[in-house]
Amino acid sequence: MIRSMTGFARQDSQQDWGSLIWEVRSLNHRYLEVSVRLPEELRQLEAAVREKVSQMLNRGKVECNLRFVRLPGSLSNTRLNREHANRFVRLHSEAVELLHDSSSLRPLELLSWPGVVEEIEEDLGSVRELALTLFSDALSELVDNRQREGDSLKSIVQSRCHSINDIVAEMVKLLPDIRQHARQRLQDRLQELDSEYDQARFEQEVVIQLHKMDVDEELDRLQTHIKEVLDVLERDEPIGRRLDFLMQELNREANTLGSKSISITSTAAAVDLKVLIEQMREQIQNIE
Repeated sequence: MIRSMTGFARQDSQQDWGSLIWEVRSLNHRYLEVSVRLPEELRQLEAAVREKVSQMLNRGKVECNLRFVRLPGSLSNTRLNREHANRFVRLHSEAVELLHDSSSLRPLELLSWPGVVEEIEEDLGSVRELALTLFSDALSELVDNRQREGDSLKSIVQSRCHSINDIVAEMVKLLPDIRQHARQRLQDRLQELDSEYDQARFEQEVVIQLHKMDVDEELDRLQTHIKEVLDVLERDEPIGRRLDFLMQELNREANTLGSKSISITSTAAAVDLKVLIEQMREQIQNIE
């Protein structure tokens, strides 16, 4: 199954205490690079998140962002800290005695003293568990998106491969005519000189010229590489790097074909091949 390296997924969950929102996006990258952004309360989830990503993806720059929106007063309790309260009451009594002030201590004054009322966080275990479950759903959605785009990329690459095969087949068919044309052109030029020439030397020169323009090996290798590309596209494994290497080999053969060209037809074929190979290479850069 071919996968693209680009994709996006979003999963959220609304609860009585607030909400969790995961956003996961991936871009093409030479290796697997994972970036995780978590709220401080859920920082301990980072190792589990990275492990899940590495289990399901092989390449790409993956950004995992979690937003934790808590409603005011949720997931926490308040209590009276009696130690702080008693200390404040004693201080108040000493101040009243020192100033000869008969005013009494009011409850709201006591509760407003720092540390008298303290907030106790509830255990966030259930929130962490929900966050991991939600992340698994988001990651699965991302993988599905990458696979759908990968299917599209596969079709594009296959189409270009078939076009290259057609050009190579046409070139194989035209090679005898191109060679004959080259031979005839050389003979016509000699006849224009209106002088005798050594037939044996002429034949030797024809052989040299035909050897220089011999592209049988290049055409054979082009067909071989295209067959390899089509075979690799059917593998159920990460294939992006292998395909990138094959694009380099195809481009090398197309360049050699162009450098050996002695006819407009073969030159045009080499240009068309390079265009198709470049189109494939651009798509393959995004394959996992």
